[in-house]
Amino acid sequence: MKANEIMTSAKRTFSKVGFGLQKKSPEILVGVGIVGAVASAVLACKATTKAGAIVEESKNSLADIREAKENGLTKAGESYSEEDHKKDLAIAYVQTGVKFAKLYAPAVILGAASIASILASHNIMKKRNVALAAAYAAVDKSFKDYRDRVIERFGEQVEKELRYNIKAQEIEETVTDDKGKEKKVKQNVNVADENGNGSDYGPYAKVFDDTHSDWKQDPEMNLFYLRARQAQANDMLKSQGHLFLNEVYDMLGFKRTKAGAVVGWIYDDKKPYGDNFVDFGMTEIRRHDADSDEYKRAFILDFNVVGDITSKIVDHQNDYLA
Repeated sequence: MKANEIMTSAKRTFSKVGFGLQKKSPEILVGVGIVGAVASAVLACKATTKAGAIVEESKNSLADIREAKENGLTKAGESYSEEDHKKDLAIAYVQTGVKFAKLYAPAVILGAASIASILASHNIMKKRNVALAAAYAAVDKSFKDYRDRVIERFGEQVEKELRYNIKAQEIEETVTDDKGKEKKVKQNVNVADENGNGSDYGPYAKVFDDTHSDWKQDPEMNLFYLRARQAQANDMLKSQGHLFLNEVYDMLGFKRTKAGAVVGWIYDDKKPYGDNFVDFGMTEIRRHDADSDEYKRAFILDFNVVGDITSKIVDHQNDYLA
């Protein structure tokens, strides 16, 4: 395809797509911008092949002007003054500049339009992200208000049963007494779905159970471990002024998530943002194991992140460190 055809095609594309698509399709704007940038480069390369002729023509004109100055006469035999020399030099430079401008104008215009298209796409996505963040904040606040009303009306235990889909159930377990004798006892425990995982309990929740490398058979040791990690997380929050959820996941040996790189906590003892502390939201549950026909212990960890802290972290840290 010839350069002129590429330019014509690109112009048609810009004309059809138009900047009216800014509100609808940033992806198309990026695509148009890329196509335009490529076409602009092609046009610039073609223009460069013609630039030599303009340079040569300019050299010849300047040579004639210098010769006329040295001789004091033009080729037509007319007198040539210093004033004529300055005037002709200015005209020669301006004409050369105009020729180069006309030569590269299509490539420059198309390149500028391509950049504008890409920047427009970026602005659209930026505005959409702001709108999404605002929508998330509204939904998050609404959900928290709903939880508070449920807790106020029915109590924290009922709220957890509804949120995590757990049920209070009486089970029979074999325990060892102080004398080392085993006996069966009945007790009420929170029983959850045996196939449940962290995502079933919340967007940031994790399950700490016997599949974890730090799990111990002693229930008290597991609780001690989680509380120690929680205290460590709070120390990090106070020392840094902020803490991302992925940092807590690292501490506990869980895989990082995309959300964990954005949400977290901010600490400010003067102007608290959120709870101003890290809470793992530890809820002990039992899950039925079909193979052993036992109800195995586990902990749901539902972290009390305050939401997206990336937009607040810089300003807050500057104030906090100051």
